[in-house]
Amino acid sequence: MGAEKQDFYQTVYKCLMQCDVDRKLQAALALQKAYQSGQLERVSSTRALAIDMPGRPAKPELVLPKQVKQRKLNTPAGRAALLHAVAHIEFNAINLALDAAYRFRDMPEHYYADWLQVAAEEAYHFDLVRERMRELGAEYGEMPAHNGLWEQARRTDYDVMVRMALVPRVLEARGLDVTPSMIARLKQEHDQKTIDVLEIILKDEIGHVRIGSYWFHYCCHERGLEPEATFRKLLCEVLHAPVRGPLYNEGRLQAGFSAQELEQLRLLEENWVEEITRPSAA
Repeated sequence: MGAEKQDFYQTVYKCLMQCDVDRKLQAALALQKAYQSGQLERVSSTRALAIDMPGRPAKPELVLPKQVKQRKLNTPAGRAALLHAVAHIEFNAINLALDAAYRFRDMPEHYYADWLQVAAEEAYHFDLVRERMRELGAEYGEMPAHNGLWEQARRTDYDVMVRMALVPRVLEARGLDVTPSMIARLKQEHDQKTIDVLEIILKDEIGHVRIGSYWFHYCCHERGLEPEATFRKLLCEVLHAPVRGPLYNEGRLQAGFSAQELEQLRLLEENWVEEITRPSAA
């Protein structure tokens, strides 16, 4: 007789709520292997729980985004601070991927395979970044960080289409936009080790945003909605903000955005700024 299968959702939830960093990394990798080998059964009598805060260590201290200090990259301490911010994003991204698999229970089987793959890759990214931080004399948790990624996950926990639109295609895609400029600045500092880490992450993150784009388009098709117009509508009505430029067009095209959509997003931001800054009538 084969081994009894584990409840998929309970196993994912256990990993999601794990506070110990190393145990979470190990569990995320083990989850993907268990799913691929057929050890997890996606049947559950329970409903997804609302999660105000997933499992995380006591540190880093969480502060408002404006309280996270920006440091120049021309010192090891400055590069360590950059990597700490990246590590925190990757740690949050593990939880985001796990929550996408745990929370939304009426998607095709491949959806769950995709998000467990993303969780495992984010765990790998975190480990890469943390190792480089340690080489620079720093440790994850030593500096403050903000919780913006998870807060957006909490705001989109009611609808898989909204989640796919506003987390992978907005927040995570922002990483695609800013990473090339970070790499260019690190080249000026001749920090090839950090560049190597960021290039691995950039390549994989394009794939992660592409997964988000695929499932967003899938949801739109199922509901008879036009994806690009729906995405812009969600930016206006749910996020209440445009996608901020400059955009890394090459990466976004690879990640499931069309050239027409990128132009529409540019115009939306341009018109949004005009609307905000337009003087009110006397």
